[in-house]
Amino acid sequence: MPDVPAPPTRSRLRLRVSPAAEAHVRAGHPWVYESSLRAQNRDGDAGELAVIYDRRDRFLAIGLFDPDSPLRVRVLHQGTPATLDDAWWAARLDGALLRRAPLFGPDTDGYRVVNGESDGFPGLVVDRYASTLVVKLYTAAWFPHLERMLGLLAERFPDFALVLRLSRNIQTRAREEGLFDGQLLAGSVGSGTVVFHETGLAFEAEVLRGQKTGFFLDQRDNRRRVEKYARGRRVLNAFSFSGGFSLYAARGGAAHVVSLDISAHALDSAGRNYALNPKLTAPHETVQADVFEWLADTDRDFDLVILDPPSLARRETERAGAIRAYGKLAADGIRRLAPGGILLSASCSAHVSAEEFWDAVRDAATRSGRKWRELHTSQHAPDHHATFAEAQYLKAIFIQFD
Repeated sequence: MPDVPAPPTRSRLRLRVSPAAEAHVRAGHPWVYESSLRAQNRDGDAGELAVIYDRRDRFLAIGLFDPDSPLRVRVLHQGTPATLDDAWWAARLDGALLRRAPLFGPDTDGYRVVNGESDGFPGLVVDRYASTLVVKLYTAAWFPHLERMLGLLAERFPDFALVLRLSRNIQTRAREEGLFDGQLLAGSVGSGTVVFHETGLAFEAEVLRGQKTGFFLDQRDNRRRVEKYARGRRVLNAFSFSGGFSLYAARGGAAHVVSLDISAHALDSAGRNYALNPKLTAPHETVQADVFEWLADTDRDFDLVILDPPSLARRETERAGAIRAYGKLAADGIRRLAPGGILLSASCSAHVSAEEFWDAVRDAATRSGRKWRELHTSQHAPDHHATFAEAQYLKAIFIQFD
């Protein structure tokens, strides 16, 4: 038989970018947009490793290529050339784990293990809930690398269940790869609800179908601050979702706790979470209503009001309207505060900066005509650290009123 020639080896995918993008990458920014590309030697596949060169044809960075996204390259490594072999990937993951090693004691088994770009895994998040890991992907560029990532996690978390979650924009493409949102990749999670602990409090996480990866882990530090302020207070937890702030307030000695949310499903979850912690004795009331309407109409007073809405600005064009909405929401919350009461106002809108948000709440405090003092401002928890501007979304402010 005649020899069959081997298929030609593909050349390395090589890119050049605009001077501005080159400067951003050199400074450590992990994203390269399609509009920044100036040269490309051939078409690339999703998940292919693309090498970016500078204007002098020197190595600049290497990252995950995504031909179907305006965010064309997610940078994995920049600076000097490197071989992204198994040892490199293992070291990158171990670095993320080492950063978290001193953060949590045995009373906390729910936290973020890998925080995307800020841990060097752009477009990938891993959350732990007890003995379950939830891997969430935000780009199809991770599909070719998923098996290796799962193997690394399995080595470090033996016998853990593994669940895959996918952002909406990649779910159609995922089906072509035999993947789907809520897919159980290893182990068992029963009906899909996993019980985990955060500073000794038990919570359920809906790992197969819940929002994000099943729970909002990022507000842990602010929940602990609420616990510190809650003793003897009547507490309103608006946009309560599954009751995270409510449980901490109850453990802190609150006189009464109200969980307010428009979602009956969320309030049911809050009730179940409360029941998981039989040592909590503060009365817990759930109210299903639109928070904006309820706050504007109610005549009930509280000693601690928590306002933690979902994002009010999902795109840049909504930023100005969101800032106004945060101000109005804070003003309505302040009106419900008894003398000596405390307002916690939080935002998860990445398009609204921390200073813009804090100033909107401070302005509402000033316009209330009441004397007030700022107790605390906060941003990201250590396991949700943000290493570049676009990753900074979380901010909160605590204010006490005479």
